[in-house]
Amino acid sequence: MPVLFLVLGLALGAALAAAGFMMLAFGDVAASSEHRALTLRLVDTGLRESVQRHARNIEPPPLDDPALVARGLAHYRASCVRCHGAPGVAPEPFALAMRPLPANLADAARRWNEAQLFRIVKHGIKFTGMPAWEFRLPDEELWAIVAFVKTLPHYTPQQYQALKAPVVDHQALKAPALTSRPDVSAAPDAERGRRAIAQYACIACHEIPGVIDRGAAVGPPLDGVGARQFLAGVLPNTPENMVRWLRSPPAVNPRTAMPELGLSERDARDIAAYLSTLR
Repeated sequence: MPVLFLVLGLALGAALAAAGFMMLAFGDVAASSEHRALTLRLVDTGLRESVQRHARNIEPPPLDDPALVARGLAHYRASCVRCHGAPGVAPEPFALAMRPLPANLADAARRWNEAQLFRIVKHGIKFTGMPAWEFRLPDEELWAIVAFVKTLPHYTPQQYQALKAPVVDHQALKAPALTSRPDVSAAPDAERGRRAIAQYACIACHEIPGVIDRGAAVGPPLDGVGARQFLAGVLPNTPENMVRWLRSPPAVNPRTAMPELGLSERDARDIAAYLSTLR
């Protein structure tokens, strides 16, 4: 614990110093230059401490089923290889220029245990390009990815290329029937809805109270949306209509610029519950 406090203190000091440099225009945020060694050291130390702490109570299921590993391979090739590469496979050009560089997962499989990898895959990592998959795939599919990643250090490039992945309908896995888990009959969870708002990038178009990010004035601000009489100018503002609007805006108003984001029933209900608190 003292080490954690020391790391947090150093990180806070470094953050304040960095903010001072940036405000004085001495810093450079360009991704065309590398991070300083001290910056990376602080970030890596804080990352390891955080993941280890938050993964302590995660119990991995059995991960040695070949079918599970093969399903993880299918997800890996669909969603991970573009940034992380694979044995004998380079990341996409855009990922090569990311700072910090996405991890080589053959190395990550040695550094992190199964619970820690699950934590990273499910919740992502701030200040990097690693997204959270919590609202994209159900937990059993995330464990499949972990199961495959743990096998990566054992493949030569030739062996990796020879691996056969099953056909996985990734769109179906994102469909409401699966991504609505746990039970949609549960009461709407406003706090989960607040987190879902961030994960569906609603803040990219709206200013939303309680969601800490850079709000944008592309769509209307959502302050007070819970007290408005109508949604999209046509629907009475009820929880059911809010869910309908969130899940399929063009079906409610064909002229809207608000796109369909693939919200599950559960995610839409939780977001609606949070929006109803904004009065």
